[in-house]
Amino acid sequence: MVCYGAVIACTLLGGQCMKAIYLLSQPNGSMKLYEFVIIFGFLMLVLAQIPSFHSLRHINLLSLFLCLAYSACAAAASIYIGNSSKGPTKDYGLKGDAESQIFGIFNAIAIIATTYGNGIIPEIQATIAPPVKGKMFKGLCVCYTVLIITFFTVAITGYWAFGNHSEGLLLSNFLDDGNPLVPKWFILMTNFFTILQLSAVGVVYLQPTNEVLERTFADPKSKELSARNVIPRVVSRSLSVVIATTVAAMLPFFGDINAVIGAFGFMPLDFILPVIFFNLTFKPSKRSLVFWLNVSIAVVFSALAIIAAIAAVRQIVLDAKTYRLFANV
Repeated sequence: MVCYGAVIACTLLGGQCMKAIYLLSQPNGSMKLYEFVIIFGFLMLVLAQIPSFHSLRHINLLSLFLCLAYSACAAAASIYIGNSSKGPTKDYGLKGDAESQIFGIFNAIAIIATTYGNGIIPEIQATIAPPVKGKMFKGLCVCYTVLIITFFTVAITGYWAFGNHSEGLLLSNFLDDGNPLVPKWFILMTNFFTILQLSAVGVVYLQPTNEVLERTFADPKSKELSARNVIPRVVSRSLSVVIATTVAAMLPFFGDINAVIGAFGFMPLDFILPVIFFNLTFKPSKRSLVFWLNVSIAVVFSALAIIAAIAAVRQIVLDAKTYRLFANV
């Protein structure tokens, strides 16, 4: 469910990047966001037919370099705009009343959990085959090194340049009423890198859904490329991409979707279940510090997850009132 939520978020973000490229050439163009989400969904539909997770290893490596490239572009553009007279007036104040600010804090915690909770994916993969500890440690070191370099750099430079006017997709800030604040070719290149990387990431996160569906509908006794397995694979994968694309087009609120994934998915996966499983598996003494530390972590983050879930759903309801389904944001 967590991975499928990430597929929805990737599809939406891919559509937003495509729309940004379109607005560069057609500032007054009539195409809507949901149309670009559907176009990106078609790209995902093709890539989703790649047979197995192992087949994606080269795409995954390319995704890493693309992630570093567009993060560097986003940070460089933010610094350029922040130092120029073209940039907006910087305002670092908090928006909304006290209630909105409190719910905003918990909404942000859920988004942070989504951002940094991706480490759970290589951690789960690392436990599939021995040696577990060595592979897991190396994978997590690479994962969090990339996360810290990319997210902190973009977050700090973006907030410094745009303040509380920063969009959920920072690249949207590079256009001011259709007028580019940096050279057009630079915006085009950054969005192109982002689209390629999102298509790669989306296909990777789609694999767990594929495994579940194919375990149900495929025949392990038949060959991988036999008609008995190819037809169910194409149908099930196509259907899962179509559903993800439809949801992304209906609810085009990228930050809100991230918050929902964090509250319902990554917070339990990262902070609650591991400590519970540790106590159940290794059975530390109920008088020990480890046992009560784990219980405390589980209780605190369970409460945080519940409040964050309420905040995330509340924000979607508020945005839905403002924008309606299939909104062109």
